Amino acid sequence: MALQDADQFGAFLQTTQIWDVSEIEKVDVTSDDFKKLIVNLHQQINNIVNVLNIKDTGKYVLSEFVNGQTFFSNPALSSATDQVAEDRQVLRKVINFGALPNAGAKSVAHGITCTPMTTFTRIYGCASDTTAKNYIPIPYTSNAAATDQVQIDIDGTNVIINTGTINRSNFNIVYVVLEYLQN
Repeated sequence: MALQDADQFGAFLQTTQIWDVSEIEKVDVTSDDFKKLIVNLHQQINNIVNVLNIKDTGKYVLSEFVNGQTFFSNPALSSATDQVAEDRQVLRKVINFGALPNAGAKSVAHGITCTPMTTFTRIYGCASDTTAKNYIPIPYTSNAAATDQVQIDIDGTNVIINTGTINRSNFNIVYVVLEYLQN
């Protein structure tokens, strides 16, 4: 698939490039054929670099990390503004939240410098009860009862998880993933 189609289909490269070694060995390094070979090789390497640079990185760390995702340019920017309108890099940060609270709310500082330009694009997590081997996504809702839910919110300084009226403190490992824009 061509790289220019990346906005519609993602970035993909042909998996097999056929390079006939016998043909390469025959090429005179001073010939036009050799120049074409070098140009073709350069284009293939450039395609690989371009595709790798726009893939979402599967790295989840406790510090701010540029993950490879991009969002459309900031709609507030135009030819009349000082800043150039360009795709915005998405940042990712994992919060090691600790245990869920016993029937209530718990706050953990996220350490992100939130400005008027900060926009969150994804907020999600998972809670693990390593003793009973139970696991739930965050946020979590249950068909059993409206009070059997786990809500997650972010404010300018904290990740806040509320477990409603159910004791969820047995979920002792909680990771929250925050993805956001800073411009």
